Amino acid sequence: MCFKTEVFTMLANVAWTYLLHEFFERKKVKIVNKNGMSLFLSEMIERHDCPLSKGMKDNLRALKVLRDDVEHKLLGRADKKWLGLFQACCLNFDKAMCDLFGKSLSLSHELSFALQFTKLNLEQLTTLNRYEIPAHIDAVDARLAEGMTEDQMADLEYQFRVVYTLDAVTKSRAHFQFVQPDSAEGKDIRNVLVQHKLADHLYPHKAGAVVALIQQRTGQAFSLRNHTQAWRKFDVRPRKGAAQPENTNREYCVYHTAHGDYTFSDQWVQLLQSEVNDPQKFEALKAFKI
Repeated sequence: MCFKTEVFTMLANVAWTYLLHEFFERKKVKIVNKNGMSLFLSEMIERHDCPLSKGMKDNLRALKVLRDDVEHKLLGRADKKWLGLFQACCLNFDKAMCDLFGKSLSLSHELSFALQFTKLNLEQLTTLNRYEIPAHIDAVDARLAEGMTEDQMADLEYQFRVVYTLDAVTKSRAHFQFVQPDSAEGKDIRNVLVQHKLADHLYPHKAGAVVALIQQRTGQAFSLRNHTQAWRKFDVRPRKGAAQPENTNREYCVYHTAHGDYTFSDQWVQLLQSEVNDPQKFEALKAFKI
């Protein structure tokens, strides 16, 4: 389908306008301006008695920027840049409709999932933003974030994001799992979503520091060679000179492009400590060929 951004933003604006008109009419609230015209969606979401959350309002403000621009420009080349905004808009609409008018109106039974007829190409997904985007589209994208804080940008009601994990599973189990946002697992996922950058404090240990910690905690003669054997055995990071040095196991290690080296997490230290404290595992580690 062509013109996804153009069509979606206009239809979403109409749908939300009708929803809020219905809400205010049921409350016997007059929502007409001095000219006798019904209030626009942008006017209704700024009212103090608007029932929508802040994240929902931020999402609709962003969609208004896009909708206003599609009246004058074709933005189709950038559809994928704003899929998170569109998905959040859909989820917000169903939630608002259920909260305001009853769960029996939910669309989730008829429109549970977006069906696609092509496989997910992870390489395409990860390189999406490398494509050249016209200047006018980048300008629109920049305007969406004007005046917004990191917390607002991370709000899933403003912009929906998904963490994909590829697990080795049997045919009877799905690769993708859906969890409730308020569950413990859902909260953990949200913490991942709002971690925009890999913080240095998550990977504080250089290789030499890891060796020193293992020696101190175990009392064993653990060397840099043993550490190299360990990261190779557990496939924690690529070998020196690899074409993609950033392809690490992020639970244990991260590559720093700025200074071309690796640092390791507390979880890595704990794993090594456990291995070294087990005589049989430590002997196996020392016998690992590098």
